[in-house]
Amino acid sequence: MRLRSSLVTLSVATALALAGCSSGSSDSSDTGGAAPSGAALTIAKPDGAITTESHNPYLGDSSASKYGYAKVIFEPLALVNPTGDLGTTPWLAESVEWNDDYTQLTVVPRSGVTWSDGTDFTGDDIVFTFDQFLNGTLTDTGGLNYQGATVDGDAITLTFAESKYNAQARVLHTPIVPKHIWEGIADPNTDPLTEDGLVVGTGPYVLDSWSTESVTLAANPDYWGGELAVPELHYVSYGDNAALTTALVSGEADWAQAYIPQIQDSYLAADEDNHFLVSPTTGAATLFMNLQTKPFNNVALREALAWTIDRQSYVDIAREGASEVVWNVTGLGSVLEGEIVPEYAGQEYSVDVDKARQILSDAGYTWEGEQLIDPDGERVSFSISVPAGWSDWNTEQALIAEELNTALGIEVIVDQPDWGGWDAARQEGTFQAIIHWLEDTGNAYGLYTSTMDPKWIVDDKAQFNFGRFDDPAVTEALNTYATASSDEERVAASGVLQQAFAEQVPAIPLGAHPLLGEYNTRNYVGWPTEDDQYASADPTQPGIVQVLANLEPAK
Repeated sequence: MRLRSSLVTLSVATALALAGCSSGSSDSSDTGGAAPSGAALTIAKPDGAITTESHNPYLGDSSASKYGYAKVIFEPLALVNPTGDLGTTPWLAESVEWNDDYTQLTVVPRSGVTWSDGTDFTGDDIVFTFDQFLNGTLTDTGGLNYQGATVDGDAITLTFAESKYNAQARVLHTPIVPKHIWEGIADPNTDPLTEDGLVVGTGPYVLDSWSTESVTLAANPDYWGGELAVPELHYVSYGDNAALTTALVSGEADWAQAYIPQIQDSYLAADEDNHFLVSPTTGAATLFMNLQTKPFNNVALREALAWTIDRQSYVDIAREGASEVVWNVTGLGSVLEGEIVPEYAGQEYSVDVDKARQILSDAGYTWEGEQLIDPDGERVSFSISVPAGWSDWNTEQALIAEELNTALGIEVIVDQPDWGGWDAARQEGTFQAIIHWLEDTGNAYGLYTSTMDPKWIVDDKAQFNFGRFDDPAVTEALNTYATASSDEERVAASGVLQQAFAEQVPAIPLGAHPLLGEYNTRNYVGWPTEDDQYASADPTQPGIVQVLANLEPAK
């Protein structure tokens, strides 16, 4: 079982080395003259013009959040890699240490850091940032339940009301803001930070100009991490994926996070310097079944489906390679293979129609001609629902319908409602099957709470666990996993969860929900790759600062 260590301590040099940091050079003699010196990077999104200027990193609808540029201005205490080794790299903190039950986080502020206005960064800024949640100045939208801080020398201990084992990234990625600026902001929940002198951060870039078409950031000359290779970032938003793809192919844009259909022909084949990285995470696109009604109230049918649905087709056809199959019976993908208990290591589903048919026969199912008949004498039929326009999952609906009809004689009705109808049905439990994402906690808990935890059912409406699975032993194991004060307790709880998932098949993960990144290597190298996922290549993630620290001019 792969768990993050409770203590990570780094000097400035070591932190940047682990982040793959290189100062780069703006001297063309160092690049052999092959690449333009000091080339800007254009980071693109397909969201259309953003008409309201707001640089507030805490507002999800601010331009800083939507474009993503907040993450290179306001930095967090540490960076948690959502892919690769799932490791934690201290950033504004020189060290981060959780106590045994993850209710307290002790950090040591990094020395030698200044805010972009020249003021020294200190531990007071960290305490002030979190105290905003405590005193109600800033709404706790992340549910941190912060309780206060104590200071002992250089060390600051932040206390939370309950274990943050499954929310470490949420805590560590909190943007740290300058006390000397923010204590004068009357309402940080709404202030757009558009007045002069308010957009002050510790990050490698500072705001230079803003418009509804683009935002320009310039390198911070006093950045604590040293000089970075890229002197300027341009954030541009295009009208849709087609326009974004055109910009990437032409070289008008350099870096993006987007799902591009037929990406091989439309983007990669256009230039050998164009690259696309798929970074699996602990989440997955998952088939949720309504366990309360026919036909899914029979575990034999669910198990038969798990032996029939072709996850590789989901990856290759529905996602065009932009995913990674999940075959293990525990539902855990490759990123979490270290958490799979020995009993289930190597126990994989496959497309085995004969096995699926035998499971159904043993459970009293029969066939009339090519049609599957349940033990009550009724044809097995169900609908699978995904909102219209979700092209990859709409394709998967058709694939599942064909696979189950051909292999097992099940009638699958493809339902593509609008978002509102789909959302109401998933919450109220009036669907038969849906494809949905999982809560991503960076560990096995995300899958199991999403599919088997009754806590998500409030006032008879579900936010996850749409199938309404309920088993007291599983609920107890989920609580233990979330609050355990030792790895041994957590491993034991995980074993209970994995056994329940393998035996009860409450849901069927199809493929890892990935972070996507398109980039080119015409001017810079050092990007994350499939073999070196020190971060994802998604420029909207906190790890963008690691990527920018790692880039060097192309030779």
